[in-house]
Amino acid sequence: MAGIPTVGVYIGAFGHIPRQMSVARALITPHPLGRPLGAPGDAERQLAVVEAATDLFEVTGATIREFPLEYRPTPRR
Repeated sequence: MAGIPTVGVYIGAFGHIPRQMSVARALITPHPLGRPLGAPGDAERQLAVVEAATDLFEVTGATIREFPLEYRPTPRR
């Protein structure tokens, strides 16, 4: 309660874990395994996920939110 605030970012396949563990703050993303922040090279999406996660620091009490945007793979060059 008086420790360092934390936020966990989980992919949807493991979205049940923070609920079972009763974590203080969690963000569930629709991204695939190994890419909780988004596709490699997709800095715009990765920043959006990090901003959504850090917004949870302003929330009082246990909060689990779903990231609203769908996964988008980046095109290969």
